[in-house]
Amino acid sequence: MSVDTRAAVTIDSRSRSTRSVHRPKSSAGDRAVGATSHVLMALWSLVVILPMIWTLIGSFKTTKEIFASPFGLPANWNFDNYVSAWIDNSFGRMFLNTVIVVGVALVLVMILGAMCAYVLARFSLPGNRVIYYLMLAGLTFPVFLAIVPLFMILRNMQLLNTLQGLIITYVAFALPFTVFFLFSFFKSLPYEIQEAAYVDGASEWRTFFQVMLPMAKPGMAAVAIMNFLGLWNQFLLPISLNTSTENYVLSQGMAAYASSAGYALDFGQMFAAVMITIIPVLIVYILFQRQLQGSVSQGTSK
Repeated sequence: MSVDTRAAVTIDSRSRSTRSVHRPKSSAGDRAVGATSHVLMALWSLVVILPMIWTLIGSFKTTKEIFASPFGLPANWNFDNYVSAWIDNSFGRMFLNTVIVVGVALVLVMILGAMCAYVLARFSLPGNRVIYYLMLAGLTFPVFLAIVPLFMILRNMQLLNTLQGLIITYVAFALPFTVFFLFSFFKSLPYEIQEAAYVDGASEWRTFFQVMLPMAKPGMAAVAIMNFLGLWNQFLLPISLNTSTENYVLSQGMAAYASSAGYALDFGQMFAAVMITIIPVLIVYILFQRQLQGSVSQGTSK
């Protein structure tokens, strides 16, 4: 073996020993923190999952079975409660109203929010920082303080107790968060790509929709999922601005059904209605959970 080879082997062995010496080791405190966090997460999972499983099982029972054996399995696994809740108690119509309101509002808020965030992040316009800070202020403004002004505005616009009024209110409710979240994504995109699009003759609209917007897909996906969850479970706005039974949404219909039935409440149908309300949210979250986590981590790393 030559001198150079021996020297290289010696240097490599020293570097390996140095790396092994400086390799961080988990202390007893770190292991204790990790074990405690896992135990707390397991307990929290039980707190969330067990009531959901109990509600799912109860949706296949009659009220008599629920009171006789609250934690037992149903005698017959059938969908009578779901059919009764869907048809007899008009939860099918409420489900359709919710899909229309949330779907249209989500599309509008994503388009308007992306356009607003893009302009605020990429262009130096007079007052753009003021607009951005006003959007941030909208995140801190309590919704219940705006109920009376919203009621008066929708009444003057003749949109009170209508699905159109709820859609406009939902868009205004979700717009500040959408702009705030997408601002960092558009801000981090390279300016060279935007300039290259201009050089190729692309207009502002084409540059935004065909070049910049596809590059912000991770942020768009994350915001769309979080807006869907928030708008689907919205209760205060529809209960205050929509008193027409024909335009009830699911959360509003659940409250009306539970309060109107009194002591004659059919708990099996109520549990079925609850499952009809939460199943779409669970499906959306399960399907896009990995994409949501990756989008949020990518946004925070930027």
